[in-house]
Amino acid sequence: MTETFQEFVAHRTPALSRTAYLLTGDHQLAEDLLQSALARTYRHWRRISDGNPEAYVRRAMYHQQVSWWRRRRPTERLEAEPTERSGDDHSDATALRLSVVAALRGLTPRQRAVIVLRFYEDLTEAEAAEVLGCSVGTVKRHGHEAIRRLRATALDLVDPPAQRSTR
Repeated sequence: MTETFQEFVAHRTPALSRTAYLLTGDHQLAEDLLQSALARTYRHWRRISDGNPEAYVRRAMYHQQVSWWRRRRPTERLEAEPTERSGDDHSDATALRLSVVAALRGLTPRQRAVIVLRFYEDLTEAEAAEVLGCSVGTVKRHGHEAIRRLRATALDLVDPPAQRSTR
């Protein structure tokens, strides 16, 4: 049992870690979230190892993130400015990444989970509903509300400044 779980963790941690980061927007919280989900998975490994353990871990992460958010409402905090490095200019990519993270932080945990599942994990509405333990209609509603909120609050993602100035 332990060997198969260790193999699963070794092979799937990078992808699961990326998903955890998208859910939390913070590297340390993402590590905590993934560890919590993996601990829960290990306790039930015998039951879930024959099925789809990765889906179980993802579902545990989504539910744990919502639970954490309910307990401690996130407060805004200032991020340090990226340090300048010599070499290639990655400022546009960095600005885009920071805009995406800020936009995701503006969503509710359920909306964020739907966006991550649908557009990052590339799951169908039915698959996302199964992972979240809700109906397809709920996934559609949260997805619609999230996209509406992103369009209203993240103008740089919808209409980049370079495009605005050429009009």
